[in-house]
Amino acid sequence: MNSNPFTGNAFSTIALTAAINLLPNRYGRCEELKIFPSKGSRFRTVAIEERNGTLSMLPTAALGAPGTVGTRGKRTMRSFVIPHIPHDDVVLPEEVQGVRAFGSDMTTSLAEVMAEKLQAMRDRHAITLEHLRMGALRGEVLDADGSTLYNFYDEFGVTAKEINFELDDGTTDVRAKVIGLKRHIEDNLLGEFMTGIQCLVSGEFFDALTSHANVIRDWERWQNGEALRSDQRSGFTYAGVTFEEYRGQATDQDGTVRRFIGEAEGHAFPVGTGSTFATLFAPADFNETANTMGLPLYVKQEPRKFDRGTDLHSQSNPLPICFRPGVLVKVKAE
Repeated sequence: MNSNPFTGNAFSTIALTAAINLLPNRYGRCEELKIFPSKGSRFRTVAIEERNGTLSMLPTAALGAPGTVGTRGKRTMRSFVIPHIPHDDVVLPEEVQGVRAFGSDMTTSLAEVMAEKLQAMRDRHAITLEHLRMGALRGEVLDADGSTLYNFYDEFGVTAKEINFELDDGTTDVRAKVIGLKRHIEDNLLGEFMTGIQCLVSGEFFDALTSHANVIRDWERWQNGEALRSDQRSGFTYAGVTFEEYRGQATDQDGTVRRFIGEAEGHAFPVGTGSTFATLFAPADFNETANTMGLPLYVKQEPRKFDRGTDLHSQSNPLPICFRPGVLVKVKAE
């Protein structure tokens, strides 16, 4: 009688979870930009405390004089339920039956099948996380069906900022638009720091920007026509803001292809910040993970009825969040 190979330590919850978190992430410009640092949480609901402190200049004083006294800012508490995203797959007997013959190396072959399954599951979770993170950069985290999970403008009482670049008008002072965008972000950092400003835009916006007469004129003065000789879609810096074409999209459960950035639109945000963005991960709803620090992904397996295969269950519990939605700016080409 053949033993069940899935009962080995290599296929335990801990081993499978470690394996799927080590697999390469094939999707995610947000991950590459390192905008959203990952933070584990022990709870499925997190409370975010906001303190409306202000920065002010300190006056000089005579030696021995008392110093200025710090003031306490108003504090506001908000609660967020971390979304739960499960995904299931199965390993069927016909996928591994070749290793059940006597004398075969069953562990190695089964590991290959499992690695393929885990990579496919990770890819689906990765593109889902990219969708959620892009939503956070827009100020509104959306579910796969387009419904709103969280609108950070409403949650934090901030008015969304939108700048129309009017790129269909050849006389538009595009540089002035970019400077206005920078000033708005700088004013809304509220004591936070940044190393630069990134703007992920659709292909339509990028083409309209790089073909605008005033942009070409300014760029030629600076780079001697480099914009006309090379493909700048991976990063075009103009007036201190890096514009990058972003083509992220995914198909939902109904087969509808959803673009992460709308047509002729874009979204600007600061990079290199310390505490403006984060991705909070809650623990899985397993007995062994209760009250532990959340990990990006979890996997568990159990045999099917009559041992007709093995079910795989994966889940991620992420909440990408922007704590200062005032620094987010939506741009339009027309």
